[in-house]
Amino acid sequence: MAFELEKLFVDVFAPQSGDVVTIMYDLPHSEIRDHKEWRERRQMADEWHQQIAGLSQSYGVLVNPIVTYDATGAHNADMPEYGMCGDERVRLEDIIRDSTIVISMPQFSASAPLIGFTRTYPNLRVASMPMATKSMEETGLSADYKQIAATCARIAPLFENASGIEVTFSTGHTCYFDVSDHKTVLQDNGLLHPGAGKDALRFANLPAGEVLTCPNEAENSRTTGEIPAVFGDETIVFIVGNNEIIDIKGDGPVAQKKRREFREEAALRNIAEVAIGCNDKAVVTGNILEDEKAGFHWAYGRSDQFGGTVGVGDFSSPDKVRHIDIVYARGNPIVCTRFDFIFPNGARKTAITDGLLCV
Repeated sequence: MAFELEKLFVDVFAPQSGDVVTIMYDLPHSEIRDHKEWRERRQMADEWHQQIAGLSQSYGVLVNPIVTYDATGAHNADMPEYGMCGDERVRLEDIIRDSTIVISMPQFSASAPLIGFTRTYPNLRVASMPMATKSMEETGLSADYKQIAATCARIAPLFENASGIEVTFSTGHTCYFDVSDHKTVLQDNGLLHPGAGKDALRFANLPAGEVLTCPNEAENSRTTGEIPAVFGDETIVFIVGNNEIIDIKGDGPVAQKKRREFREEAALRNIAEVAIGCNDKAVVTGNILEDEKAGFHWAYGRSDQFGGTVGVGDFSSPDKVRHIDIVYARGNPIVCTRFDFIFPNGARKTAITDGLLCV
């Protein structure tokens, strides 16, 4: 399916007369240096802005000037208070509050604070596209989002009814994720239609397509096991107990750096997410935005954006806030060979085999 921005805009947002659209991105400054991919993303955002503005009369929507702000330097950190709307200095929350559709295309993910805004402003729908690339228009962004929504709807009840999830990796390691407290199960299906209601997610990472939840973070959490991960040429193993990373196996520089990070920033140790990607057009390229839509992934660090308990205040400073996803879809160095939902009666349902969805 060839990419058409108008089709994506209509399928995702179902725009209606009176909608106010804001497209926004962050800017390099001082110590946060610019680079080629970032410049290309800003150009992509400008192109989307121009095309959507050209559609405004057809759909009766108002399109604001491009909104920009100084980059935070950290994924999922809170956004700065002020930015620019065209040539006017504005309070970002005011612009977001007065919008019904926000498309965010930054270098540093603003997903967590934007999810927070959707909870405050019930008419707001947000598509977050941190680190998006032009090439995604031909892969994950060209998917059939009605089909993705159907897949998410099929998988979500498994998360809701399971008490645990057991994952086996191609290295032979296993980890058990305790989901017995049945926190909110979120369907990032890419459909952000008006009238979804105050309690609906009203947020999507585009390319979209995943079902996720935050594991049990209580002191008696049974999340435990060993999770392997590859960083460059180095493989390390996260040792997990009570829903926290308690140690790391490995002697290389990455393992040493991670140990130091976890010593200095206790909130990073939190197992924040367990999820299944559901976008059949998503491909693994090393870009987490699309990679995570291709299969199983988990994350550590901040979790309050998904209904968890670890937020900005749990980190030593805003610039230390992190939510780090690691993916095990086909095409990654390590693959999820089996993903089993485990139910309170002991029954199991396999959802992934050899990196591929099978439900």
